Amino acid sequence: MTKNLDKEGLSSIVDDYQLFYVDLWGVVHNGVSLHKGAIKALNELTKKKKDFILLTNAPRPNHSVKSFLERLGMEKKIRDHVFTSGEAALNYLKKNFLNETFYHIGPPRDFDLFNDFEKNKSDNIEKCDYLLCTGLFDDHEDDLKYYKNLFEKNLEKKMICTNPDLIVDRGNKREFCAGSVAMVFEKMGGKVVYFGKPYPEVYNQSIDNKNKKILSIGDNLNTDIKGANLLNYDSLIISNGIHKNEIEEKGIEKVSKSYEAICNYIQSELKW
Repeated sequence: MTKNLDKEGLSSIVDDYQLFYVDLWGVVHNGVSLHKGAIKALNELTKKKKDFILLTNAPRPNHSVKSFLERLGMEKKIRDHVFTSGEAALNYLKKNFLNETFYHIGPPRDFDLFNDFEKNKSDNIEKCDYLLCTGLFDDHEDDLKYYKNLFEKNLEKKMICTNPDLIVDRGNKREFCAGSVAMVFEKMGGKVVYFGKPYPEVYNQSIDNKNKKILSIGDNLNTDIKGANLLNYDSLIISNGIHKNEIEEKGIEKVSKSYEAICNYIQSELKW
């Protein structure tokens, strides 16, 4: 049974945990502005000297997301806790693919990810060693069929996907993410290596999490909550995020069951 914390707040369970993984998009901000209640909660965690990581499936390095959060008005003491799926992927690529050529699938705003090895970027998908998927091309951001045609003759190449999310809400607009492109590739028979929630690598790279009681907070059942389930962490789902309409219509028990996910707690918004 999922316990509702809308009345008691996060403060009612905070002493049960030593480490908090907190999702950014859908929990702390909506892509346009910060959520004040969430910022207060993070400040309170800081006051109580609780470890927390702002763990996000952003396909860019840590410094890039920190700069974005600074523009939104987030204080340095909070944004210094950021760790991204892009950072985890970057560490892997530097170690394993540093001298191999890649074809980038994603918008120019993600170019930060491969600054250190930009010379290896190929403009020809058929002549690269691997595919690096960070999102969708700006001129094909709503058209998944385009990617099916693109991949048709290149399924033997490995794809590195730096954001397993399928969709995101930017303000009031719903957009596809890199995970949707990777899913097209996988369904066609291609092999994908994912970095980000729900896969363990991003959690383990972000902080020493051994032998700690952990709560994972997020709005996405496929990534935030499934990641917690896979790693035996407790979880708190934020219901006003990506699953808002489903949860309002069916309730959290039915919705979480349909995603084969288990939520310990639920809040409409992250509040202390």
